[in-house]
Amino acid sequence: MTHLYRAAAFWFWRQLFLLPLVLLSLSASAQGQLARYRTGKMQLDQGHYATAMQELEPLAQPINKFAQAGDAAYLYAVAATRLGQWAEAEQMLNLIRNQYPTYGNLNEALYLQGQVSFEQGDYDTALRTLGQLPAEQYGPLREAMQATYLARLKDRTTWQRLQKRYPQSKLIGRYYADYLLAGGSLNEADRQQLEALVSQFKLDRTRYATALTATGPAAPKALPRKGSYNIAVLLPFELQDNTWQTQRKNQFVTDLYAGLRLAQDSLQRTGHPVQLYAYDTGADTLTLKSILALPELAGMDLLIGPVYKSGAKLLARYAREHQIICINPLSQDADLVQDNAYHYLYSPSAATQGRVAAQFAASAFGTGRPAVLLHEDSKDENDFAAAYQAAYEAAGGHLLATHAFRPDDPGSLAAAFLPAELAGASHFVVASDARKAGPAAFTALAAVPAASRPALVVPGTWLDNPGLGVGQLGSAGVYYYHPKYFDTQRPGYRRFRQLYLAKQKLPPSVFANQGFELLLFFGNALLQYGPAFQSGLASAPPQPGAIFEGLTYPSTAHDNQTVPLFKLSNLEPQLVR
Repeated sequence: MTHLYRAAAFWFWRQLFLLPLVLLSLSASAQGQLARYRTGKMQLDQGHYATAMQELEPLAQPINKFAQAGDAAYLYAVAATRLGQWAEAEQMLNLIRNQYPTYGNLNEALYLQGQVSFEQGDYDTALRTLGQLPAEQYGPLREAMQATYLARLKDRTTWQRLQKRYPQSKLIGRYYADYLLAGGSLNEADRQQLEALVSQFKLDRTRYATALTATGPAAPKALPRKGSYNIAVLLPFELQDNTWQTQRKNQFVTDLYAGLRLAQDSLQRTGHPVQLYAYDTGADTLTLKSILALPELAGMDLLIGPVYKSGAKLLARYAREHQIICINPLSQDADLVQDNAYHYLYSPSAATQGRVAAQFAASAFGTGRPAVLLHEDSKDENDFAAAYQAAYEAAGGHLLATHAFRPDDPGSLAAAFLPAELAGASHFVVASDARKAGPAAFTALAAVPAASRPALVVPGTWLDNPGLGVGQLGSAGVYYYHPKYFDTQRPGYRRFRQLYLAKQKLPPSVFANQGFELLLFFGNALLQYGPAFQSGLASAPPQPGAIFEGLTYPSTAHDNQTVPLFKLSNLEPQLVR
């Protein structure tokens, strides 16, 4: 007992002796953090923004328990905006709202968030965030910022979404009217919209008089049907380069064309001949421009191609000027077919995928609990996210959080995939095909207790991600939106595969599938409605596909509106929409 008593006494006096040293060490650490904060603030004041960000970033992290972490995060965001690093600023502002909700300068952070969202083209988030600011203090500042960025907005889809979401906003109404006025010749729908805006907000009618009385562009005229139709296929075959690298890179083009040729054979066998004329556009727009100058092209009944965005814009303009319908075989960019009666996307646009997925989620999961939406910071995924948010909120739901991320940046991934945000959500949407997004999503979900774990809605391309296990992919709460989904047991596909194997001695790729389905559908549209088949497609019921789930272009839609959603049951796809 004596030994135990002595040991205990030694430990007690030792701790008593060390306590001042520990307190001194803690005090020194706090002093060091404060010194670093002051340095960062001074660097910001002197215009050394990158250095300021380096000093302030660690102080803003909750793990370091800096007493003025909220201020450090806000000043970091200010420095990032001065450098035009909008994504970095947004991450830090999100950190403030999530980790420091009682931050005393929160209104200034929200005001800055408005600018950051505007600069990234996220008008919905910008207006919603600025709307949280007290009007008596921020009213004039808020309106000035909104006016500055609304005057720059040139995207019709965004304008239409904003006008529907804020129908009573005179500021949005006035700038939308100016946008319509600047667009030149208006169609009847635009003219009616402009008239409604002028009347509702009592705008200066003389300013818009010319646009309101002008005659819009004529609708496409019906053309006589023919026994056979000529179709130009404009793809980057790059036949002049026979290197294996080019051939391998362009395999998808070869497969797409092989599918088109097989559909041509199928149409021929049913007594509906079409003639394909292939043109090698190469990898640059100069070659495409030389092809568009050929007189023979103006005599075609349908154009298919190209695959690169710069060329797609050129061909779309040519299609409109020559009144020949053009089908883009691969793009998901709705902007390409905006305001062009002669341009169609074969695939559902990213925006259509977002809208359909949101409508499914609102029906399947309800709108009583919020959702969390993450998306890769790229054009298609940004379009998907904007459409998803608009459609989900229109259905009565709301988003607990939405984050853009860069999949190759570990810090960006970590800042977006936050398990704490998922616990109260009904579902979790991740719009990204990137390989690293899948593991990050399932890791975040695994940190949520099973009883409160949300459903997961993701692209069907995740099924091909080698970093994900079948146990994860087949989980009960995981749903996939997949425009390229098809049933391998469907008789139409099995017949197509048999014919393709006989011709090519290889099984068909998804690009071959798309080429076959594209020409079969639009070839039949030519034969049924003639070369100006816009009104025919607009009024036609949904068409089942020979391979894919179907194609439909109702009303004014110029991208396919059929987006399959499914889950895995015993690792077999089960369609839920």
